[in-house]
Amino acid sequence: MKQTTRRRRLSALAIAGLACSAALTACGSDDETSTTAADELGEMEGEVSILAWPGYVEDGSNDPAVDWVSSFEEETGCQVTSKVYGTSDEAFNLTKTGDYDVIAASGDLTLRMIAADQAAEVNTDLVPNYDLVFDFLKDQEWNTVDGKNYGVPHGYGANLLMYNADVVDEPTSWSVVFDESDQYAGKVTAYDSPIYIADAAMYLMATQPDLGIENPYALDEDQLAAAVDLLKQQRENVGEYWSDYLKEVSAFKTGDSVVGTTWQVIANTIDKPNIKVTLPEEGVTGWNDTWMISSQSQNVNCAYAWLDHIEDPEINAQATEYFGESPNSQEACDFASEGFCETYHAGDQEFSDQIWYWRTPVAECLDGRTDVECTDYSDWTKAWTEIKG
Repeated sequence: MKQTTRRRRLSALAIAGLACSAALTACGSDDETSTTAADELGEMEGEVSILAWPGYVEDGSNDPAVDWVSSFEEETGCQVTSKVYGTSDEAFNLTKTGDYDVIAASGDLTLRMIAADQAAEVNTDLVPNYDLVFDFLKDQEWNTVDGKNYGVPHGYGANLLMYNADVVDEPTSWSVVFDESDQYAGKVTAYDSPIYIADAAMYLMATQPDLGIENPYALDEDQLAAAVDLLKQQRENVGEYWSDYLKEVSAFKTGDSVVGTTWQVIANTIDKPNIKVTLPEEGVTGWNDTWMISSQSQNVNCAYAWLDHIEDPEINAQATEYFGESPNSQEACDFASEGFCETYHAGDQEFSDQIWYWRTPVAECLDGRTDVECTDYSDWTKAWTEIKG
């Protein structure tokens, strides 16, 4: 079984002891894994395996016009193999196999990987394009622990409220899918994941302040119970839950759904004047995905090369626009289609400040409380099963 080396603080001597040569270059070993960061890069290994959301690693096979893998292979000599996943839970299980060098992880996965020693610290000095990334995406709770970066930001987006204006008056609050959802019984839709519990907690944070919720990802047992009760109440009026966005596109086009949580790209895909999105007064949840390097990677140099490639403004613009999310730098907007960055609020920190970005719930409360133990992701997973029945 592979052994994991974990360090909170590393001196230069300790780093030297872990390096595979006197030059302190990044390396892989068949005998152990390491969560420590590379000090400098060495010769490319010739291959890299990537685990990512659909649409993040395109090589032209799905659409000849959509390809940012081939240029990477030509420039680095690193041949790419990739696998897509459908949920963060699936990705977490796949990372444990050690088959992947690089993982594109949402905030409900990153801390799980770090806690399980499945992610290596990333030396951002070895990713030159990292300097261009919006500052408000750097050094955040979902990509940085104890001052150590465990990846580089990709794109980001918000879980907005979508509604059919022919049926629903313009809502200003998430109450339309929670406390007032019975008026649209059977036609409410919601995201199908335990992390959706945070949406309910965010709503309760604003509407029931006595619960003391300060961070929707930091819930003690009583706070989680309150969110579960609200979601069970909502469940009576939900027509369907979605994780595949095409499922929601179809439901809104047919009228089977008239209100619910969504992504901007879904509204764009539907492209009907009566289907609108809004950012409610309580705020929204959202995501900022992180490119991480596996602690079991045998191709660390190619992994770093991929991180810098996908951070390149031109490449990042292609990838994020294809997926339907904001790019990670202002420079990327120079390569995006006209109006794209405005639609997705790229670089708009005021908009970003209203997003509670996905984070992994852990027992050590993310809101700083030390007098109580918070519920972790496994608790949320059990609760979600209970909610859906």
